Amino acid sequence: MSKELDPITLEVLRHALASVAEEMNANLIRSAYSPNIKERRDCSSALFDPRGELVAQAESIPVHLGAMPFSVRAALGRVAEWEEGDVVILNDPYLGGAHLPDVTFVAPVFAGSGLVAFVACRAHHADIGGPAPGSLAPTATEVYGEGLRIPPVRLWKRGELDEDLLRLLLQNVRTPDERWGDLRAQHAACRTGIGRIRDLVARYGVELLGEGMAGVLDYSERRMRAEIARLPQGAAEFADALDDDGAGSGPIPIRVRIEIRADTMRVDFAGSAPQVRGPLNAVFAVTASAVYYALRAVTDPTIPPNAGGYRPIEILAPEGTIVNPRPPASVVGGNLETSQRIVDVVLGALAELIPERVPAASQGTMNNVAIGGTDPRTGRLYAFYETIGGGSGARPNGDGVDGVHSHMTNTLNTPVEALELAYPLRVERYELRLGTGGRGRLCGGCGIRRDITPRGHTAHVSLLTDRRIGRPYGLWGGEPGERGENILLRDGEEIRLPGKTEFDLHPGETLSIRTPGGGGYGPPAADLRESPG
Repeated sequence: MSKELDPITLEVLRHALASVAEEMNANLIRSAYSPNIKERRDCSSALFDPRGELVAQAESIPVHLGAMPFSVRAALGRVAEWEEGDVVILNDPYLGGAHLPDVTFVAPVFAGSGLVAFVACRAHHADIGGPAPGSLAPTATEVYGEGLRIPPVRLWKRGELDEDLLRLLLQNVRTPDERWGDLRAQHAACRTGIGRIRDLVARYGVELLGEGMAGVLDYSERRMRAEIARLPQGAAEFADALDDDGAGSGPIPIRVRIEIRADTMRVDFAGSAPQVRGPLNAVFAVTASAVYYALRAVTDPTIPPNAGGYRPIEILAPEGTIVNPRPPASVVGGNLETSQRIVDVVLGALAELIPERVPAASQGTMNNVAIGGTDPRTGRLYAFYETIGGGSGARPNGDGVDGVHSHMTNTLNTPVEALELAYPLRVERYELRLGTGGRGRLCGGCGIRRDITPRGHTAHVSLLTDRRIGRPYGLWGGEPGERGENILLRDGEEIRLPGKTEFDLHPGETLSIRTPGGGGYGPPAADLRESPG
């Protein structure tokens, strides 16, 4: 336990630490080269104590932040002696990463007579190599086929860039200039965090700052235990399924049993599907991240998100399953799609215990799209990646929201102007799919339609989407949301595409992504004909 601090000092230090993480993330976004980070803000930053315990985070991407502590622990396990100026990078999903495009930076902070903290940031790079532009390989059956896999290695040593390692990294990606720009943005974010923590040391001293970090963890633990203790005691179960893995298996069930005892919670995924050949396997770090997010959402979101708040939660995920695969299973969609379904089943079980707090299912997919090729304007390779929003589930006290990113993504859209400026692509349509939200006393939000055409070249497209067969569930008599569709528009004909696929998109052809709506809540009124748009 930490030394007891007075409440005012603890609150001041808590907000000071959180502000460091927020400033890191803001600088990462400002400095980034790629639209995926600069426009969509697909990045996260956090602070850790000298033992690698998460202390504070920027409010950004849930699937990044819950998994990032596993990467930091992996880095600490691989580096025996940290020195000032060191920066470790890694993306290995089996060492705390989520999937290969998410590259994590970890750097130590030295002040006074020794190590006082670590800073870390994670950013989704629009390409990290592999067979498909954007490193979104819907047909991959091993992690080796998904891109460049990086164990914890020092890219900067005592402040000096390892040029040989950098050349190795950039030689294996399609867009080296953009990657180097984003890597430098992450380095700048770490330097920002280091400087701000040193400012805090100068103001409060090493000892008080350390006590503050420990105090924040204990504070979150106390509040989370109190929240759990107020929930109904007992157990509840729920199951839902992914459509398929893109390699012949489906549907893929995920099951959970949640048990609340006193001030602790056990989340058990026994009975979930074995790991699959396709890239839908979610490493344990991703599964834990989804659980932490869901529990934070239904307890008290004002509890500071850190390692202390997760102490009362036990997660059981059988090894060799879709929620905890053995290597070398492919995993790119585990982070993107399976994480969403894990949230769906956890919330579905909690709805049995606390129905007044839990919404119906949101769209349940990130609708991942990667497009790449040779830009006819420059003759250089490009790789475009984005996720597309959809309908959120209706809530106990309100309709769902139309056309938003929900749950594990929390990114923005790529503005049409930014997309068309950066890439040889044209957005033909971008609109809500009215009536796709589930009917109910309160209606689910509507999905989105986004149509994209290549300009003057043939582009390669990779799609990793779900809820194209199954539908987002409604709650307490609410109807499910409409499923999504992937359509190829060719010569006036609409050709339906699988949820997980890759193909060449020729000039004059258009890719139409139509995303799911959210589920409804409560039985619909007799005269209700469609959800609001």
